[in-house]
Amino acid sequence: MRRPDSGRPLGRVPVRYAVHHLQATGGAALSADKALTTGNTGVDGAPSPAGAWSHRRVVALLGSVALGVLIIDLVTKDLAVRHLEGRESVRILGGAVYLLLTRNSGAAFSLATDYTFVFPIVATAVAGWIGWMARRLGSAPWALSLGLVLGGTVGNLADRIFRAPGPFVGHVVDFISVFDPDGRGFPVFNAADSALCVGVGLAVLLELTGRRRDGTRVAIRAGDSGAVAGTGDTDVPDSRRDGV
Repeated sequence: MRRPDSGRPLGRVPVRYAVHHLQATGGAALSADKALTTGNTGVDGAPSPAGAWSHRRVVALLGSVALGVLIIDLVTKDLAVRHLEGRESVRILGGAVYLLLTRNSGAAFSLATDYTFVFPIVATAVAGWIGWMARRLGSAPWALSLGLVLGGTVGNLADRIFRAPGPFVGHVVDFISVFDPDGRGFPVFNAADSALCVGVGLAVLLELTGRRRDGTRVAIRAGDSGAVAGTGDTDVPDSRRDGV
């Protein structure tokens, strides 16, 4: 006996839907349900919501930011050495900033000047750690943060290796002084130092807001001492993957 027509539309697959989303393996039947639930996968193989960054794009962002910081740092240091050597400080931005060439044997902002030999080791370790972290990186904000740190680290490491007085004990070129023509009110710094500070500050902010490096997010509910890890499941309103 023929069933009466229910009047509901058939569960057909949209005509323009990509075939490779409908058929998981060769010869398998097309499935609209499978197609509608298939999305991008994160670094752990779990499905990611629409708009989430792929691992490859995130790593590309990290590398692009690091390369950009490195180029800016090397170019500005070269210009500073060429045009500020033997000159008085140059006043710009109404005295908010002075360009003053100095050479720093210490860390960022002229810290720990008696331990020059240690900093190349630390810088190499930091660069290696970021490279290791990039294997499971799935967050664009974290890629930006780590890219800034990596670019700044490599920029100052290049000075340690190639500048006087010798390999791995070279002095870093600094040339930006804030509010003081003599660099006494605040340590003189460079573009790499600025990138390092911004990158570390962004990393702290991401940690405080519960954004993880793999792209998931932890949300602490009001009145709850525990935290819920984001999984990308749209049924959980306060946990999600980074989509920016």
